[in-house]
Parts: sequence; C-alpha cells; structure tokens
Amino acid sequence: VQLQASGGGLAQAGGSLRLSCAASGRTFSNYVVGWFRQAPGKEREFVAGINWGGDVTYYADSVKGRFTISRDNAKNTAYLQMNSLKPEDTAVYFCAAKRFPDSWSLQKQYPYWGQGTQVTVSS
Repeated sequence: VQLQASGGGLAQAGGSLRLSCAASGRTFSNYVVGWFRQAPGKEREFVAGINWGGDVTYYADSVKGRFTISRDNAKNTAYLQMNSLKPEDTAVYFCAAKRFPDSWSLQKQYPYWGQGTQVTVSS
C-alpha cells in the first residue's frame, strides 16, 4: 500500500490542524494505521494508532486528549486531528500502515510509510 501524508503547516499554540494520510494500491481496510512524528534532533516517536474499522484507537500519553485519529475506509484515508497544539508538537509527521494492531509503537513492524508532512507550532 502506498501512503501520502498531507495537511501540515504553521499553527499558533492552542490552534488546530488536521493531517490526512491517503492510501492507494491495496485494500486500505486490511491495514491498521499509525501516526509518528520526528522533531528536530530527536528520534521518531509514536503518536497514535487505529485499527481496521476505526473502533479501536491508541495514543501516546503526550497527545492523549488533544489529538484524535480516525479513518474513512470508503475514502482510503486516515486522519489525525490535532487540537490544543503546543510548540513541542513541532515535528515532521508520518503515517504508516501494517496488517495487525499489536505493538503500535514499534516502527520496524510497519512496512509501509508515507512521506512526512511538516507541522510547526509557534508560541
């Protein structure tokens, strides 16, 4: 499956952005999706994950209550709604896909990755 992330940009602290991850090539609903991010000088980290049907989600503690992951299988797209943004949310955000919803944060288990989209939050 091919993935393309979009929707990044510049936001003020307290603001919102919505990222999209458009999939093509294979049956999107057969894959679970994860969002990751990499801040300057830091390792890439897990942000959120969603299962095939969208009824099970999982979040990193740092974004819980502020970010919401969702998906629309009819549109072959997953989303990351980011509210109450903080400067520390500044990073390049990546979406990734794999077959099964275990070990959400293990990046090596995701064979499919989109290109990143830059999110910058100003204070």
